[in-house]
Amino acid sequence: MFLKEYFKTVYQTISSLLTGMRLTGYYFTHTKEIITQQYPETKPALAERFRGEVIMPHNETNEHRCTGCTACELACPNGTIKIVTKNEINAEGKKKKAIDTFVYRLELCTMCNLCVQACPSDAIIMSNAFEHSVYDRRLLTKVLNKPGSKIMEGVE
Repeated sequence: MFLKEYFKTVYQTISSLLTGMRLTGYYFTHTKEIITQQYPETKPALAERFRGEVIMPHNETNEHRCTGCTACELACPNGTIKIVTKNEINAEGKKKKAIDTFVYRLELCTMCNLCVQACPSDAIIMSNAFEHSVYDRRLLTKVLNKPGSKIMEGVE
């Protein structure tokens, strides 16, 4: 019984190997069909739903939609996002919480999209960027709000 199972496994292994080699041989002899893409010259076509990294869009007057509610920070399963807030005094003299720094650590991000779904003001989105190779790990820690940016009028 043991020898029968052994030779059956050997036969299936050789059969699988020959099937793969037949396909490799086909593509080796039919060079007109090029299926390999030359990466830096030819960028891959990504799906529109591809999740690459979190970004915070700003309009032409350097305004964003982030209110500093920290819902995205709380929704992040591994602490990728850190929001530092400050209190600003508005025209009526009332204190209002505003975002000071939105720190995003790309090296920790699992691209799960939970932060985007949790954001009540749609301040952050996932971009299609996928080329994140760097030699210095500190370059993967990003500040998403631009210097001097402020919240858009009407966003609460």
